[in-house]
Amino acid sequence: MINTGYESFARFYDALTDNVDHEGIAQLVHSLVQKYADYKEVILDLACGTGALSEKLAQKGYDVVGVDNSPEMLEMAQQRLEGKDLPVTLLLQDMTKLDLYGAVDCTVCLLDSLNHLKNKQQLQKAFERVSMFTCDGGLFVFDLNTEYKHRQILADNAFNFDKQDFFCAWQNELAENGDVHIYLDFFSKEKDGRYTRSSDDFTEILFDDDFVQTELEKCGFELIGRFDDFSLEPVTETSQRVLWVCKKRSANK
Repeated sequence: MINTGYESFARFYDALTDNVDHEGIAQLVHSLVQKYADYKEVILDLACGTGALSEKLAQKGYDVVGVDNSPEMLEMAQQRLEGKDLPVTLLLQDMTKLDLYGAVDCTVCLLDSLNHLKNKQQLQKAFERVSMFTCDGGLFVFDLNTEYKHRQILADNAFNFDKQDFFCAWQNELAENGDVHIYLDFFSKEKDGRYTRSSDDFTEILFDDDFVQTELEKCGFELIGRFDDFSLEPVTETSQRVLWVCKKRSANK
């Protein structure tokens, strides 16, 4: 089994992200594909997690390939999709070693998933693999946390989430270089009224914008735009997440 650091997190992920508008994000991706992509049939949902976005994209008529490195996340995605007869294929893969059966028309990697890579070298490899399997004229849509979010919002702060069936204690540790290590403790209520504890931890890496753009260009992507989260508004000093929209150049250009 692949050890991803999300064994416990997967069980509680949907409840902790119940404020995310997956339908709105899917509609945004749909509009970008319809406007900019040369072909509009197959979408790769990279780091698909529990499959919420994959489901919404499939409901909009796309064939979806959902890839994640966590068996636990994919198990939750499988449960979500079971019996719904949607064109979604789930694959257990490391994005730095992405290996698909063919090219896709659009790759999406959202909700700061790329920040969970370990270093710049892994980001480079992920970009290379995405480029390899995104067709010429296809899109690459992804987001990254900003330095403002890492240093001012996440920082050394702690957060508590009191949900119906569990409690989550979330504690951050800010490194000098802007990376944030996150420690999660979950206390879940059992049928007999007792609580059991489980823990996960992982690091969110801060990537420099210039480095990101340079690596995208090396991999054959041209930048369409950078936006404040999913608003398509300009990036500001207090933007917490930046949405990058890129297009794969044709090989003969």
